[in-house]
Amino acid sequence: MILETNNNSMAGFKKSRLANDSGVTSPHSPKNLPSDMELMKEKFAKLLLGEDMSGGGKGVSSALALSNAITNLSASVFGEMKRLEPMSAERKEKWRKEIGWLLSVTDHIVEFVPCKQKSKDGTNMEVMVTKQRSDLQMNIPALRKLDAMLIDCLDGLNDQHEFSYVSKDDESEEGKNSRKDDKWWIPTPKVPPNGLSDFMRKWLRCQKDSVNQVHKAAMAINSQVLSEMAIPESYIESLPKNGRASLGDSIYKSITEEYFDPDYFFTTMDMSSEHKILDLKDRIEASVVIWRRKMNAKDGKSSWGSTVSFEKRGIFEERAEVVLLILKQHFPGISQSTLDISKIQYNKDVGQAVLESYSRIIESRAFTIMSRIEDVLQADAMAQNPSNGVAKRPLSDKEEAGKLNSADNGAAMTLLDFIGWTPDQESDYTKKDLKEDPTKDIDTKIKCKAPNIVTNKRFSYLENLGMCRSPTARH
Repeated sequence: MILETNNNSMAGFKKSRLANDSGVTSPHSPKNLPSDMELMKEKFAKLLLGEDMSGGGKGVSSALALSNAITNLSASVFGEMKRLEPMSAERKEKWRKEIGWLLSVTDHIVEFVPCKQKSKDGTNMEVMVTKQRSDLQMNIPALRKLDAMLIDCLDGLNDQHEFSYVSKDDESEEGKNSRKDDKWWIPTPKVPPNGLSDFMRKWLRCQKDSVNQVHKAAMAINSQVLSEMAIPESYIESLPKNGRASLGDSIYKSITEEYFDPDYFFTTMDMSSEHKILDLKDRIEASVVIWRRKMNAKDGKSSWGSTVSFEKRGIFEERAEVVLLILKQHFPGISQSTLDISKIQYNKDVGQAVLESYSRIIESRAFTIMSRIEDVLQADAMAQNPSNGVAKRPLSDKEEAGKLNSADNGAAMTLLDFIGWTPDQESDYTKKDLKEDPTKDIDTKIKCKAPNIVTNKRFSYLENLGMCRSPTARH
């Protein structure tokens, strides 16, 4: 009897609750969702606070806050991109809307330029007017185009049904196809028993070539912006007083010998891990800064002065820059160096901060998409030739022609024409020291020295910024 009474009361409660549901507004209903204006106000309020929500004035600079905002937005929308699949409509809309808000800041970064103006009485006079800063006017539209190309590449996968990914719940498939390489956390692609169709295979290779062009163009813009950023005094104060102390005796001897061969140089370096590659990059960048300061030091008694001649130091600097160029080409996804982190942290130019962060996330996303396409093509090659063990996908014609991303392969970098880069903008050392293309045989030797390197990290500088209140890097 008591049980029956309780059941009746519970049923009555449910009925009355359902009857009132129509008049109660859920906190997650569309009516309670914040509008675009409210979201934009909140985002820019946080930027003005410099990520210091206490308002105590301990926040980061506007440039760094904007750089962090673009980086974190990319991480939240795209994540790690473990699968090659199209973006959802919600994520795509969020990305286009919020990146548009952040980039709108650059519309108000202007410079004065002379302009002829005709007065009412017919006389001509020259006045100064404002226009968007030239570097932003050239690079922001280019980066927007590159961004749209990557999204279009993913959108092209909407109707594909030829490949999928192994589910973690499917133990039989997992045991048969699970990864045994250093990308164990990434799902394994699964293709039909006879491999992909010819059309899908050609389409994926075409997309990989296109994304590769996007990657090279974004990397070129990012490198150019970083090179134009001022070197912080804190970084300079941390440097030793000569290049030998920075490089170490063995590296210094290799670079300063009478005959310098980049091919032989890389065969003598230990590049078995990303940490060692990054340490080599840090040492060489530090030596370049030291040599440049010594060349600019007019006072021979200065602490930056030296007995080495001006001409020899210039040669050493060119050789070190050649090594840096080759490192960037062969390890495009490697973490930022100490110099890059220092420049990003102490940079005060908002325009440069936007260009650097936007180009960096596009470069990282393009690199990730290329890796996912490569995974699918490798699974296709395995399906066609299962007896080969680890598959080695045959390169396409374009990949054979542009196997090395050297500075002399300008013909392959078609998107640089869109961005506005010309051969005249190349550094002098690429014309002097790379005449015979010394990187021709380095590709094989470097890859043999470091077969297990994972360098898909482009957001790591956030982990090193002590004042930053942003979430920890997710890539």
